[in-house]
Amino acid sequence: MSRSARLDPANPSDGGRQPPSTGPDSPLGRAVWRLRSRGCWEDAAALLEPYAHELPRAAVGRAALLVERCMYTGEGWAPAEDALRVAEAVAQVDDDRGAAACERGQLAYAATVLGVRDRTDEARAALGRAAALLEPGAPGRALLDYRRGLLAENLSETPEAARAAYRRAHAGATSRGDHLLCSSTYRHLAGIAAREGELAEARHGFAESLRLREELGFLVGMAPALASLADVEPEPDSTRLREEAGRLHRLLGGVPTWLTGLLPETETEPQGPAGSAAGTDG
Repeated sequence: MSRSARLDPANPSDGGRQPPSTGPDSPLGRAVWRLRSRGCWEDAAALLEPYAHELPRAAVGRAALLVERCMYTGEGWAPAEDALRVAEAVAQVDDDRGAAACERGQLAYAATVLGVRDRTDEARAALGRAAALLEPGAPGRALLDYRRGLLAENLSETPEAARAAYRRAHAGATSRGDHLLCSSTYRHLAGIAAREGELAEARHGFAESLRLREELGFLVGMAPALASLADVEPEPDSTRLREEAGRLHRLLGGVPTWLTGLLPETETEPQGPAGSAAGTDG
């Protein structure tokens, strides 16, 4: 599965049962990752569905895929809610309850930031519940810190709090080798730096985010990374990067949807800056 929402071996609450070879480098894990990285979230979630009603980690992983689909497409809210209810129902230990709460907070955040419905209070409450359930060294703590940074940056508009949360998330992701989450923390720290006029720092962060996503093959996340880097690079690199982002965006059928209208429609038709994309994806 993904590097930041992967299936782990079953814990004792699973009764010792688990899908065969559930690690990120297993056949199942690689299949889920390939689908997710190309924006095929429904197909990836379907691979985990047979295990989701009994195995908490499978349930949370499936919910995470469908929540991410909502963020990138603005669709699929009802299936994501259903998957979250399953994850919450089968959770038996605090780590799994905290992971489910973290995904519920992300779904509420996505609905708010995409303008579907204001669920700010729900997002804060869910992430607060996750923080109470997850120990400081828990596997899901870095992702939780990152998502608390998203709330601080984009809903509370407190960039210093966001920066502190992203730095905690980055340290945790680095220690666990979670390169996908590192790509997101680099990206959002760079976005704050860009808004503060620290362009050298912003270029470095956006370039590192793009590099990691390229190395991981996270195709669906590359157009936003290219667009953000384009905003802080001088010409002619800026236009080249934005055109490459546009090509990838078209290749994926207009996903993520929040980049629509911010990228060139053709290689010879430059558009305005795509800077608003820098703080959107999760």
